[in-house]
Amino acid sequence: MTTHHRRVWALALPIILSNLSVPLLGAVDTAVMGHLDSPVYIGAVAVGALVFSYIYWGFGFLRMGTTGPTAQAIGAGDGAEARAVLGRAMLIGLSVGAVLWLLQAPILALAMGLLDASDEVETLAAEYVRIRIWSAPAALVQYAQIGWLLGLGRARAVMIQQIGANALNIVLNLLFVFGLGMTVEGVALATVIAEYAGVGIGFLLMAPALRTLGGRWDMARLRDRARLKRLIAVNGDIFIRTLCLLSAFAWFTARGAASGDVVLAANAVLLNFLTFAAFGLDGFAHAAETLVGGAVGARDRATLRAAVRTSTIWALGTAVVMAGAYVLLGDVLVAVLTGLPEVREAAAGYMLWAALMPLVSVWGFQFDGIYLGATESRPLRNMMILCLGAYLLMTWALVPLWGNHGLWAAFMAFMGLRGLTLAVLYPALERRVTGRADTSFSTNS
Repeated sequence: MTTHHRRVWALALPIILSNLSVPLLGAVDTAVMGHLDSPVYIGAVAVGALVFSYIYWGFGFLRMGTTGPTAQAIGAGDGAEARAVLGRAMLIGLSVGAVLWLLQAPILALAMGLLDASDEVETLAAEYVRIRIWSAPAALVQYAQIGWLLGLGRARAVMIQQIGANALNIVLNLLFVFGLGMTVEGVALATVIAEYAGVGIGFLLMAPALRTLGGRWDMARLRDRARLKRLIAVNGDIFIRTLCLLSAFAWFTARGAASGDVVLAANAVLLNFLTFAAFGLDGFAHAAETLVGGAVGARDRATLRAAVRTSTIWALGTAVVMAGAYVLLGDVLVAVLTGLPEVREAAAGYMLWAALMPLVSVWGFQFDGIYLGATESRPLRNMMILCLGAYLLMTWALVPLWGNHGLWAAFMAFMGLRGLTLAVLYPALERRVTGRADTSFSTNS
């Protein structure tokens, strides 16, 4: 295995392992609720978790906007700037978390008003939200920690942090629900405790990196107007991009909820397929992000191209394996996630859409990592807005004709368009970050 392949796997494998613990946690949430006596519990956790996906991943720029600048600072040999990137991200995370605490009542009212679920699902989902909101500062600080560690290339530390926090979350889920007889409130409380534990683990893992990084903490850098302006611009683009992506998932959930609790629960179960695929494939996107960021910081065109090519080859191969596994074992996975016969039967009718999703979505994940590593956030924003508009039009046209199949078809087209639009713009990106017109990939991979 050549150097570039080894570097991709050295970054990707720990990230894949840590990322897979996240959908495993979501799957455990679904399975714990799915083995209670009503589908409303699955629907309530799905709706409640969607609210926090919207909130937290809306501020996902604290992770995505930290890795690229950190990697570029390391590539340029600027340890002081790498420290400053971390400081800015953590300050923003703590501030936003405090604001979310203050705004929890209007957030809850808005969320429940937008989601067309049954009264029982909404009541339980509201209880979940009221508890989990208290983890907001911890969740956002973790994003900053993860982004910074990935920018340093310390993927193994991220793996330890994520697996540790999520393993604790799973244990607490089982204890609170099956041991203490709680329902959605047990799942929410387990997450709050685990989020704060994750922050503590993160600080322990960051300490060695800070000792060896070089440079020093510099308040003048933290307040530097030019850097802050660039940070705000990049993070604003990523915020809009992420908000559009989450809006697509929210629209998918809302349209499914309009078809009844059973369809809502079936779609929630099948979305775990995409979640597992996303967090697995995202390992290669994160690897691309770190390697592209370092190459851009060092102005190394050959390394940039090698990073793009090598990480994409492995991502595509992994997508093929995942899709094949879902086709063969999808029914088994659904049976693990829920014991409700009506939900299993409904999910079987839409299984093929979820099983083939990795082959379509891999390109969007991969180009996200490439553009974020280069801190080229504007194309991500613009193309996501375009794709969301196309998706909404497709659901308007297809759902009345094909029902939930139309919803899945529109969603798959949306995921495919994400990759296609960014691929079209990639040659221009390479010219901007390298100053060269030639767009062929390096063969030294």
